[in-house]
Amino acid sequence: MSNKFMGSASVISDSEGRVLLVKHSYGKNNWDLPGGKAEVKESVQETAKREVLEETGLEVEVGQLTGIYYDPNHDMHHFVFIATNKHNKSPEPSSPEILECRYCPIDDLPKPISDFTVKRIQDAFNPNRQQLFHTIGPRQWIE
Repeated sequence: MSNKFMGSASVISDSEGRVLLVKHSYGKNNWDLPGGKAEVKESVQETAKREVLEETGLEVEVGQLTGIYYDPNHDMHHFVFIATNKHNKSPEPSSPEILECRYCPIDDLPKPISDFTVKRIQDAFNPNRQQLFHTIGPRQWIE
């Protein structure tokens, strides 16, 4: 049996309702939610927590699940959680993979960004979300 891939991302907002994004130092140097692949013997919640710490230096409390996104092309499930910045620290890039991290207004997200990232943010901020499970297609880039 092949191993399924799982990953987690966190939606962290500040007091002004902006969302924390990180800018990758690889690929398209795109903006994304802090997150990544789960490691062995790690729950997706633990992944969410570890990835935020690794990428932004923030310790977070992982809260509500806002969506599960299945990517058939990579046989990967992405879990998205709302997370809270525990000590109200400022985020700082803490990994060579991250060039920059900052809070961004959700109606004015920085580019390049994928439609997948935009959808995960919109779902997380939608209080009336019904369906938590989504199947996603290949990413489209907003540049």
